[in-house]
Amino acid sequence: MGRSVGVGGGLAVVLGRGKLRSMSDPASHAAVAAPPDPACDVAHGHAQAPVTERTLIAVFASPVSRFLLAYARDAGFRPVLVEPAADHALPGDEGVTEARALDGLADLGTDVVVTDHHRPELGPVLRDALASPARWVGVMGNPRHPAPHIPALAELGVPADQIARVHRPIGLNIGSRTPAEIALATVAGLIADRNGRPGGFEF
Repeated sequence: MGRSVGVGGGLAVVLGRGKLRSMSDPASHAAVAAPPDPACDVAHGHAQAPVTERTLIAVFASPVSRFLLAYARDAGFRPVLVEPAADHALPGDEGVTEARALDGLADLGTDVVVTDHHRPELGPVLRDALASPARWVGVMGNPRHPAPHIPALAELGVPADQIARVHRPIGLNIGSRTPAEIALATVAGLIADRNGRPGGFEF
């Protein structure tokens, strides 16, 4: 026979054999060992994060690039800022490599993010990024607006197949509005791309 367990108001639930007992009695569940998850060990501080050879180059000093490089550093990227205009001061952020050009900074583990599509240097900077060994090249911009990088690169003689390598828009669609949110969406999108994941809520 089953046993009765009192519930408020005198209502009793009878637990016996079958599904109800197995749902209610922890002792009835067989212990199933989960496979080890290295990512879980890292998340809980039980293991060191693997060393990666990743670089994120943010082009143009801007509020977005400052957040972008800070988040990238925390996520294990080597953060680099490229500001080609001599009249734009380099911010001197600690831990960030700063340069006036891409020369020699990009390798096969590099993602290049252009943070301002209104700057006159847009075409030359993207041309240089596409000619570099960089893994990924993208430019920020609203997809509902014309893409100024396309004519800028075409005027410089960059072939159409190379222009098509430039990602726009970039980052995850989280409805970001502020520089911090835009940077967060961008870093998350880069990590999803590197891991071959869609970057949404589907697993």
